[in-house]
Amino acid sequence: MSKTFLIIGLIVISSVCLVLWRRYLALQREAYIRNFALPKGLFDKLCKLHPHLDLKECQLVSHGLRQFFLAYHKSGYKYVSMPSQVADDLWHEFILYTKNYQGFCKKAFGRFLHHTPASALNDNRQSNAGLRRCWRFVCLDENINPLSPTRLPLLFALDTKLSIANGFKYAADCQSPGSPATADAGNEIHCGGDFSSNSFDGGTDGFSDSSSSSDGGCDSGGDSGGGCGGGCGGGD
Repeated sequence: MSKTFLIIGLIVISSVCLVLWRRYLALQREAYIRNFALPKGLFDKLCKLHPHLDLKECQLVSHGLRQFFLAYHKSGYKYVSMPSQVADDLWHEFILYTKNYQGFCKKAFGRFLHHTPASALNDNRQSNAGLRRCWRFVCLDENINPLSPTRLPLLFALDTKLSIANGFKYAADCQSPGSPATADAGNEIHCGGDFSSNSFDGGTDGFSDSSSSSDGGCDSGGDSGGGCGGGCGGGD
């Protein structure tokens, strides 16, 4: 009997140690993402695409890209879609620094995060789930209620804030009298409230995911539709 209890005790201790280790690893990876220094010269590349940006604005784009990486991490490496054209441009330039990007992905996620183009809500259920997932975790990171946002998180505000040509424009509440959606009828404005709506694809997949950052779990996605990661979508 004592041997049985000893075995059970060892199993319990091992399980607790595994949970604590995964939690520690998740926190370490989150800290790495928040503090990682982008390669030198990356902002110069971004400014060739968007000459009107200054250094401070490039740093804002960098912060928005970190938010995207954090959303992927906090989702437990499920598929996330990129909502910002300018953050997507910086991400693409980062990927071209192959060794730097591979090293970043290994330390930040334990796997390679592939790239696909930025998008907005449409009739593609996987892309929509990725956008809802990104919206939720980026909002939570800025203490914004994703169901009833009173303001936009940075990643979703970047393209409008920086006047990015062909960027994705968002409003937190498209129904309010002062909303950009009512003041700028000539341009397509995407609404923060739409992420909790099933009107685009008949569901709200991705919106109610729980935070599950870990060193495990590898979903399909990315350029080939399978494997670890996925680009302006990552995971699933």
